[in-house]
Amino acid sequence: METLRVGAAFPDPPFNGMPDDSGLDIDLMTELAKKLGATVQFIPHEGADFNGIFDALNFGAYDCVAAGTTVTTEREGLADFVPPYLISGQSLAVDTRRLPRVMSVNDLDGLTVGVQRGDTSQAIAQRLVDDGKAAAVRVYEYGAIRTALTDLTVGVCDAVMKVAPVLTELVKPVSGVEVVARGISVENIAIAVARGNQVMLGRLTVAQAELEDDGTLQRIRRKWLGNPYADQALAVH
Repeated sequence: METLRVGAAFPDPPFNGMPDDSGLDIDLMTELAKKLGATVQFIPHEGADFNGIFDALNFGAYDCVAAGTTVTTEREGLADFVPPYLISGQSLAVDTRRLPRVMSVNDLDGLTVGVQRGDTSQAIAQRLVDDGKAAAVRVYEYGAIRTALTDLTVGVCDAVMKVAPVLTELVKPVSGVEVVARGISVENIAIAVARGNQVMLGRLTVAQAELEDDGTLQRIRRKWLGNPYADQALAVH
């Protein structure tokens, strides 16, 4: 039987890294593999920079990437993408005990924003600095997102930016840290395949459409996000 090898970046709840190694992407790719008559194997991306996952994809380490992956113009030069299975956006978290005044990106004057290396939040945070709306960007290795959130409580950084479903999950165990703003951007989240791999792109596109049509994908989104709709850009959990 064919094995579908899926590149994934951990931890990235609710897409992966939930209890028992579960998550939205885990469920989605398991169901897609069934549609393809295949088993599924998740292969962790070990790099400090998320964008390195596309190098591994194009070198043949995976058949596809499912890692809560946002589609950008730059990434479209590195991989081909299945139509998005989710629309979301960046959000902002702070320690509300230490910085109760921060409620949006308009309140970051003089403050440092923490992001993950290679994450789409990095460019957005840098634009805020370039526009004089924030003081600095602190870049963490991709797997160090929980360190960034802990740093909020002691002032190593003042805010953390990350796509909303993930940040909402990650702040839950961190006392005093809350998501204070959502909808900072609107981003398509999709499965990536190697550039030019039209066969895999077509197979995954058809299988995903079937999961949408038969209600499976809506059930998966409701299970992990509390909302069955593909467009969750402004969803609040």
